[in-house]
Amino acid sequence: MIADTMRQLSPNEARFLDTGSAHADSNVSLIQIYDPSTAPGGRFRFKRFLALIESRLHRSPIFRQRLCSVPLGIDEPYWVEDERFDLEYHVRNIALPKPGDWRQFCIQASRIHARPLDLNRPLWEIYVIEGLDSLLDLPKNSFALLTKLHHAAIDVEHGTEIITLLHDVTPRPPVPVPPEPWFPESPPGPLELVVRGVLNTARSPLKLARPIRDVLSRLAPAARDLTGEILRLQDSVAITRFNSVVSPYRVFETRRFLLDEFREIRDLVKGAKVNDAVLAVCAGGLRRYLMANDELPDADLSTLVPVYVRDGAGRHEVEWVKVMLGVDVADPVKRLAKVKAQTAASEPMSRAIGAHELTDIATHAPAATLALTGKMLGRALLGAGGRTPVANCAIANVPGPSVPLYLDGARMTYFSAIMPIDDGLGLVFAVTSYDGKLIVSPTSCREQMPDPEVFAQCVRDSFQEYLALARSRRAPAAGARKRTGASSSAGRSVRAAPKARTAATLPRAARGGPRRSRARAG
Repeated sequence: MIADTMRQLSPNEARFLDTGSAHADSNVSLIQIYDPSTAPGGRFRFKRFLALIESRLHRSPIFRQRLCSVPLGIDEPYWVEDERFDLEYHVRNIALPKPGDWRQFCIQASRIHARPLDLNRPLWEIYVIEGLDSLLDLPKNSFALLTKLHHAAIDVEHGTEIITLLHDVTPRPPVPVPPEPWFPESPPGPLELVVRGVLNTARSPLKLARPIRDVLSRLAPAARDLTGEILRLQDSVAITRFNSVVSPYRVFETRRFLLDEFREIRDLVKGAKVNDAVLAVCAGGLRRYLMANDELPDADLSTLVPVYVRDGAGRHEVEWVKVMLGVDVADPVKRLAKVKAQTAASEPMSRAIGAHELTDIATHAPAATLALTGKMLGRALLGAGGRTPVANCAIANVPGPSVPLYLDGARMTYFSAIMPIDDGLGLVFAVTSYDGKLIVSPTSCREQMPDPEVFAQCVRDSFQEYLALARSRRAPAAGARKRTGASSSAGRSVRAAPKARTAATLPRAARGGPRRSRARAG
């Protein structure tokens, strides 16, 4: 009899397994950077980290479960306990060479992300990356955690569970408890799986079409089940360098900003949301990058944005909304107004959890984003003949915690993600938030974006342009109030707008010294 602890993959989860290729894996990588000065003794110790994970393995089945395929592919695979589970295979310790700067880290993280996971083991890996010695505002011996997950292992309710289980809200880590005894159940034999598959097929005749669907999915990406949903968004799309076949090599960059400064930017257009400001800033960065390469098309460019909604049963679902970015609009305020007009008129966004305000999205939203952004979307994006993309890029919110978190006492200072890309969708922005910061992190292909630091600089320049406009408009109003005697009842004058700045300001490389971090990780 099949063990009760087994869980069968849903059809959507199983499709992530069908879409793997030699140049595009269904991996998502979550990245955190830490200040070790708050850890016991001011140091992070890998052995303590291993003990911490071992003491918490029982809290989630994702740690020890692997895939078990049904013979002949007559049914979806199952999750079964891995009898050969080896913690030290999944948790690895590496270090950057000197000087340990931001560019070295981005290159190493991109390489790790691009490597496929072993489908015969639990579909996760954690890399402790030490030697981050040249990050701005962080001490030497800072370190990072890169957690790589397969999309098939991420469900809507528990997508970031593997991350949250490892952290605490206090710098005083609890003493690791002895690991609970674990006795893995033996996986079912092929005959048991076939019997179960036949029974499931009898209850759901549509499953008889699964082998045919799998063949078609390999022969024609446009034949996927999601194609109908995606193709309803189809219209003429201007092609850019990011809408071609991708290589196996990834690039990743990041810029950090203050969330309050995005709130200033949204006020440029009445009724705009923080998400609208994020879309407009990303659009401005894309426009600058394409202009610098003399590749800006005359037509506008578009993005797909995940919107988190509840269905009639109260379950959480994701709907994709296509938004024209206004990349062809030179005026930044008019660009923001164009984005806001579309999101305000969008029926899915009107039903969105938190009214599509990034900071108000419920805590399950990261899981939904990670589960539906990337591989399946990328393949389904290709229209007739596999040549016409339905959008130019994707911009996905991955909200993080609003309070500081600690890993064995070390304070998390940065949270971001490297997203999957695929043919026709070679640019995805991960927009993460953590502890009052908002982080914009583009992922692309090395051939399509050979200079990720330049692209990230374009995003920052776009942000600075918007922030300067927001503050220049606010300053005259503040001056007018001051001239007319507007003040508080206590006689306090209105403060002038602070000088435009951003938490992601780029430090210039010191002459004769190592190049400092391009992302303020502190």
